[in-house]
Amino acid sequence: MDAFISWWQELPTHMDPVLVQIGSFELKYYGLMYLVAFVCSYFLALRRTKSEDRFPYDSEFLQSFLTYQVLGVIIGGRLGYVIFYNLPYYFAHPLEAFLPIGFGANGLEFRGFAGMSYHGGLIGVIVASFLFTRKRKVSFWNLADLFAPVVPLGYTFGRLGNFINGELWGRATDSWIGMIFPEAPGLELRHPSQLYEGFFEGIILFLILWSIRKIKFPEGAMMPFYIFGYGFFRFFIEFFREPDEHLGFIMFSLSMGQLLCIAMMVAAVLLYLWLRKNQTKIANS
Repeated sequence: MDAFISWWQELPTHMDPVLVQIGSFELKYYGLMYLVAFVCSYFLALRRTKSEDRFPYDSEFLQSFLTYQVLGVIIGGRLGYVIFYNLPYYFAHPLEAFLPIGFGANGLEFRGFAGMSYHGGLIGVIVASFLFTRKRKVSFWNLADLFAPVVPLGYTFGRLGNFINGELWGRATDSWIGMIFPEAPGLELRHPSQLYEGFFEGIILFLILWSIRKIKFPEGAMMPFYIFGYGFFRFFIEFFREPDEHLGFIMFSLSMGQLLCIAMMVAAVLLYLWLRKNQTKIANS
């Protein structure tokens, strides 16, 4: 048992986030996990279209839709990080908001991208979905019902990518479940909060939504169910996650992530009530 605990606690120190390196080009597991997440969501959604008559979409339609989602995640996730987590810095360094370069002591430097926000990515996906459904003249809420139950399983791979990347570590702990993250300050054990999130916000939320996907709810209800479920799990897991160093706790010992999750849960409840009240109008639209 001692050998296993030692292996577990030191696991992050033995992980290489780089999958393939060719010259100066690096392909990281983090990027691969994003790809796996979208592929997983695509095939689960495709399976639903073949087994559930209320989703009359073919593979070409789903592929086009996911293209919009990829753009929504990238643009929304990046904008969300800039606005929610580091706005003063990007006011001073606007070039770095969307370009992997910045001005250093020696002029222009390649700095890469650092920082994506889940909450911004969610907003980006919603906006992209709205634009896509307007263009294709299909129901936004029907597509939301199709994809909301499959998203959490794909999300699991995203958090696994964070773990392999050695980022978003948790708070210090004395528990044996803690791990040593090389990039974290000090060598103390920390909660592997990325794995907690992948399990609860990913696997558990997927199992909940997948098990109720065929129950008759107001059209579009799967979307607020997902938003509330994610916000609920994330709020509590944030107590184990290290707050962003440059932000710390915002108010009442709550992190920015927790405040955004409270807003998510409130918005989800209001959205569900609106869907239930306007179901006839939505069904006829």
